[in-house]
Amino acid sequence: MASFTCSAADLIPHLGPSVANATAVANAICGGFSAVSASLSDTTYAINNTYLLFSAYLVFAMQLGFAMLCAGSVRAKNTMNIMLTNVLDAAAGGLSYYLFGFAFAFGTSSNGFIGRHSFGLTGVPSQAFDYSFFLYQWAFAIAAAGITSGSIAERTQFVAYLIYSTFLTGFVYPVVSHWFWSSDGWASASRTDGHLLFKSGVIDFAGSGVVHMVGGVAGLWGALIEGPRIGRFDRTGRSVVLRGHSGSLVVLGSFLLWFGWYGFNPGSFLTIAKTYGTDGTFYGQWSGVGRTAVTTTLAGCTAALTTLFSKRLLAGHWNVTDVCNGLLGGFAAITSGCSVVEPWSAIVCGFVAAWVLIGCNKLAEKFKYDDPLEAAQLHGGCGAWGVLFTGLFARERYVSEVYSPGRPYGLFMGGGGRLLAAQIVQILVIFGWVTVTMGPLFYGLHKLKLLRISSEDEMAGMDQTRHGGFAYAYHDEDDQSAIPGFMLKRIEPMNSSSTQNRSPPPPPNEV
Repeated sequence: MASFTCSAADLIPHLGPSVANATAVANAICGGFSAVSASLSDTTYAINNTYLLFSAYLVFAMQLGFAMLCAGSVRAKNTMNIMLTNVLDAAAGGLSYYLFGFAFAFGTSSNGFIGRHSFGLTGVPSQAFDYSFFLYQWAFAIAAAGITSGSIAERTQFVAYLIYSTFLTGFVYPVVSHWFWSSDGWASASRTDGHLLFKSGVIDFAGSGVVHMVGGVAGLWGALIEGPRIGRFDRTGRSVVLRGHSGSLVVLGSFLLWFGWYGFNPGSFLTIAKTYGTDGTFYGQWSGVGRTAVTTTLAGCTAALTTLFSKRLLAGHWNVTDVCNGLLGGFAAITSGCSVVEPWSAIVCGFVAAWVLIGCNKLAEKFKYDDPLEAAQLHGGCGAWGVLFTGLFARERYVSEVYSPGRPYGLFMGGGGRLLAAQIVQILVIFGWVTVTMGPLFYGLHKLKLLRISSEDEMAGMDQTRHGGFAYAYHDEDDQSAIPGFMLKRIEPMNSSSTQNRSPPPPPNEV
């Protein structure tokens, strides 16, 4: 909204000599206009903060989606454990991000590596941000921790979850978000001093790298150091599928994540009441918000359909879990460039993301890597592709509107290779940073015997051994340690011929 100024000295000549006490009249008119202008400014702040709060609520609702997706993807004997870890991610992450994480990420003024102010939200609200901004960024931080929990599910000690979740949300993730999202970050496209990486800065609008790669790479190291679950590979090294116990929960979780992504991506504009042209036009940031929701939708839908038919050709059947993972892979990929690409480009993004996920899963199987939720492959692999995709397909007009005019844009759109080079740097530094922080943490927990549960507990299931009982009154069919009183057995139907040929049962013994 354009600024409005009113000066009595400028207004007096227009009142004419016939107006008595023209100075008082001019001051009164200007005072009225100034009050209206201030009210409109307050309204703009209120609209933008309400929009950001609503987006934060949507992103937080993704935690419910993560919980349902994780629960459905593990075996029934570990349901309570994985649900509790999702609650822990939000709770431990809330305190650690409040005390340290937000300051490390956005505490200005700071150096290019890490923030140094606003510990415990001191100085908030300010001209730079309000409480709504903290809540929104906290929801992002716990999303990264939730990604990691899926990679190490069904075999990790509870204390390890507590330690890694606090460290990830309080230090590892905030430093990365400072680099690429803070106005002081060394590679941020929003850097205010003009010293942009390759004169571009990294465009990772909603976090394909900052959120998804961080969570995925952390999960990669956790799962590698822990090793695969018992029974995941047989003695000859062949892969054995340990299926999750509920496709219904997987689908429910996927739809909840889909819904939350409309706060994750469009909400990353942070404001909505902003025009891109002259005041009063129909085109503004609200249009960018809508376009971002469209690109997000198209990428996910394309990835889901590509996975559906690709897996049908490769595996010979239609698999709902694979389709849901493909859908989420498309969302993870488009998250980086959702605001600066055309809708048709989002279809390309989703198509390639589906094949990236399939390829990563093949590599994981080849190297005997076990990730119950395919979290490292989905968020790490597809997130890295999304970062590269932005460097290839970002459109000049949208980059100018969202960031500033004169920036480099996508290579395939005629913008040269500067933006792509910055995107490649982001992939490398995220992988390196998470490796040198989370890798030693998981290794240290492993050496202290705080990482993996015992083989006996793993076979019995952590719900029974660690959490006081089962989530359901039955066990998985392949669980040999099941208690007979709770076992549900499958009864195969018999055809009529087998019924006719069966000999009658012997008479009961007489008492």
